[in-house]
Amino acid sequence: MKLLRLHSLPHDCVLPPLAVTIGNFDGVHLGHQAMIQTLKDTAKELGLKTLVMLFEPQPQEFFRGEEAPARITSWREKVEILKSLDVDYVLLVRFDQSFRSLTAQAFADLLKNRLNARELVIGDDFRFGCDRAGDVAFLKDYGFPVAVLPTILVDGARVSSTRIRELLASGDFVAAARLLGRPYRITGRVQYGDQIGRTIDFPTANVALNRLTPCLHGIYAVQMELADGTSLFDLTGGQAIPAYAAGSVFGAGHVGTRPAIKDQSKKTWRLEVFLPHTAHPEKLSVDLYGLRVSVTFLHFLHGELNYPSLEALQTGIQSDVKQLMDYRQSNRVFPIEITDLHVVVDDADIEKINIEKMVLK
Repeated sequence: MKLLRLHSLPHDCVLPPLAVTIGNFDGVHLGHQAMIQTLKDTAKELGLKTLVMLFEPQPQEFFRGEEAPARITSWREKVEILKSLDVDYVLLVRFDQSFRSLTAQAFADLLKNRLNARELVIGDDFRFGCDRAGDVAFLKDYGFPVAVLPTILVDGARVSSTRIRELLASGDFVAAARLLGRPYRITGRVQYGDQIGRTIDFPTANVALNRLTPCLHGIYAVQMELADGTSLFDLTGGQAIPAYAAGSVFGAGHVGTRPAIKDQSKKTWRLEVFLPHTAHPEKLSVDLYGLRVSVTFLHFLHGELNYPSLEALQTGIQSDVKQLMDYRQSNRVFPIEITDLHVVVDDADIEKINIEKMVLK
């Protein structure tokens, strides 16, 4: 798979004839995966390559900033998932004032003349161009063959990023996984924080969120792994609590703005993970700075609390860690399994879309 950026794509770049799909693809959920499968089937039938066009920031983030819907996946997470789905190209489009001002005609010209699009596969609610003036009818009138993927239903409900955000916010990770096709995780690089955790005997790994606003807010049981597939458990010297995947470790995760820290200059969302020691919960020490890690969310304990002091925060963390270690002790097998999916493609041939290929492990 090749990653392209529209703003740096040479004007004399010649792409092969393409089947193209376009959207935010936030979460790359089962509905998106059905679209990718249809894109690949169409491309194979017609001898084309596949291209997925992504917008960064997502349009609502450009227009509404922090008031935009919370982000399920960062752009890099989207690209990594799309790579696993075997698309040929991902085109990252910088959504700025210049791009949002494109007319529907100019956008269609871009698809045809710069991207060499021959076939389009889009969702039933797709709109484009300045003031969302373009639609499926416009593209067909322009001359594009367009396949419109109808709604995907799982367990009788429409699969959508909005629904997944709601499930994640409520801590229902099993239901969210059934719509995503995989357990929910956040991947980012461990970066330096203000090291307040060390002063209260609970040092945490500060994982870059790479999004304006996350879908989660609270305290969670998590599984942490190294993104490159090497063993984090071995890196801790075998002193961490093993989680479920090979080489992974169990932790207490916090997603929030830390209201107990009173001298913050502005509200900043953080993902912090504390890794308990097998024998002494507060004694594990491992250098993770600069490493990319993947944090899978397993269980919601409670929302973020506003403690009156650092001493009260320390007591609260002690209680949380004990409860989460009890949770790990009581859950010997991975708690989020995706079984017995009942998937329906509204008004479409489910055999053609081939749902079995879509679920990610």
